[in-house]
Amino acid sequence: MTSRPVIEYYFSFISLWSYIGSRRFRLLAKENNAKIIFKPVDLMHIFSVSGGLPVKQRSPQRQAYRFVEMERWTKVRRIPIQAHPKFYPANPSLAHRVLLAAIEELGHESEAVQEFVHRSLEAVWANELDIADKTTISDLAQSSGLDGIRLLERAENEEKLAEQEVALTEEAKAKRFFGAPLYLYRDEPFWGQDRLEMLEDVIKSGRDPIILPDSLG
Repeated sequence: MTSRPVIEYYFSFISLWSYIGSRRFRLLAKENNAKIIFKPVDLMHIFSVSGGLPVKQRSPQRQAYRFVEMERWTKVRRIPIQAHPKFYPANPSLAHRVLLAAIEELGHESEAVQEFVHRSLEAVWANELDIADKTTISDLAQSSGLDGIRLLERAENEEKLAEQEVALTEEAKAKRFFGAPLYLYRDEPFWGQDRLEMLEDVIKSGRDPIILPDSLG
């Protein structure tokens, strides 16, 4: 019997492109019977160690083209977007820790866990909510089918959840990843939601993975 595909998903609740790909990624996983391993990371730290820049520090040319791509892809994915969200960038760390607490209790394949991920991405980019706000986080968890109040309390008080978020960020750094979303399948990285169709083709074809080279020499 062929084992199920397992996709490691490095992302952040403040990542525009994680949001744009979220629905399509969930559908891809469902249609291919794939298991998603959710790995929230500190995206700003990843930028700082890999040569990337926060949006507002990028050149005017790059910022302008980003809006063009945003418009294109939200039309392709047929999703709403707030081009200038009120609470961007907000610190998603507390919400990430709520997610990690929920995963610890229910597992990655819990429908409530998956719904919380999607709703938290929507919160920033479709609904203009503050993903750093405690009440917002608790409400998002509750509406996803989780015990929002209790999970929020865990996220605020359990040091191991903060340590786990740091460890996931360090893991992404060690693997030489530089942005989000990053989908890792059989050690082959696919950076960006515009690579989802490529990811699906690899899952279906079963071809050998293409691995990042150890040396560029």
